[in-house]
Amino acid sequence: MNKKLLTVTVALSAVALGCVFTSCSKKETEGKSSSSTVTLKVWESLSGPDAFIKAAGEAYTRQHPNVKVEFINVELGDATGQVALDGPAGVGPDLFAAPHDKLGELVSGGHVLETKDAAGVKNAVLGACSQALTYDGKMYGYPVSAETYALFYNKSLISESELPKTWDDLRAWTIDFNSKNPGKRGFVMDVGNAYYTIVFTTANGNRLFGASGTDTSSTNLNNADAVNGMTFFQNLRPALDVPAADLSTGNVDAEFQSGNAAMHITGLWNIKPFEDAGIDFGVAPLPALPGDTTPSSSFSGTRAMFVSAYSNYPEEASDFARFLLTPEMQQLRFSFTGAMPSIDTSVDSKYMPGFLTQLDYAFPMPSIPAMSAFWDAMNNASKNIWDGASVKAELDACNSAILGK
Repeated sequence: MNKKLLTVTVALSAVALGCVFTSCSKKETEGKSSSSTVTLKVWESLSGPDAFIKAAGEAYTRQHPNVKVEFINVELGDATGQVALDGPAGVGPDLFAAPHDKLGELVSGGHVLETKDAAGVKNAVLGACSQALTYDGKMYGYPVSAETYALFYNKSLISESELPKTWDDLRAWTIDFNSKNPGKRGFVMDVGNAYYTIVFTTANGNRLFGASGTDTSSTNLNNADAVNGMTFFQNLRPALDVPAADLSTGNVDAEFQSGNAAMHITGLWNIKPFEDAGIDFGVAPLPALPGDTTPSSSFSGTRAMFVSAYSNYPEEASDFARFLLTPEMQQLRFSFTGAMPSIDTSVDSKYMPGFLTQLDYAFPMPSIPAMSAFWDAMNNASKNIWDGASVKAELDACNSAILGK
């Protein structure tokens, strides 16, 4: 991703891009009867996205009085399974939020429509987002936010100048810190979560399901690069000598939030809780893997609004989804959720530069159907490896579980 994201002046001005989208919206609804009211049912999550959809819906209705937007709470992780049931039954949404790694499942099930004016949407959004929503050469959905994770650090425990540039440095610094600061930890992470541990398999450009994320001949999770990386991951144990079962996301978040951890790997979603807890923290890119000098590669995710294939109002649903990509709506969404915008626009956040730098080294989570088997398999392998199991045996079993062979 281009570093122009860090500039205050966007490549396409908010006014110009807003006009493009507004013009599109008006043209697409010209000629439709204003005497009948269309109600779009939109599934989204609570704790921020709900408030955004409600506010965006009101703004859209002011431009399109014959279209109303109804928010319905269906959490992000539940939407894919629920639309497969509710859609065919005629009680599903017109538009729903889902993570991009569910795309293959949604497309193969026939549950979503292609992106309308895909070329225009691709030109408007970040390249990582359009890539994430492309499946078999076609684009589906409208990206409303981007995400990756990075290294959070507590400024009262470690200064910016002390931040480790490599994982070897992190290991050494943490062991030294732990010995000098009983009751505190130099570093924490959820070691049983494949979302984070995938980092250690990515040396030399190694990628899950290949460079395109679509090669199911191998997961690339049990080749030499992955084995070497996960062996190093296992060797971090002296720096964080805690069983995997006690290093859940909730536990490690609480450690950092309480001021007891110097460094932690997490994402934008934790900025507000950490700020509310009074932690003075910063965000930096991840350390480099052994033998490398650039930040290690992380998963990037795209949160998208998908038009249901069962919608009675696909035109209106598509137009509202595209309205959510205007600079005004993207900045509004940031104010409610703190999530990284999916377009090239600036937001007022001192933490964003760290995430944007890391995003330069991130790669989209594959969206093929095989991803549904990835999470449990790699989560279990990560936990077992952390607790001392054979790295090669665990990764071989992980590969077989995902590919079904």
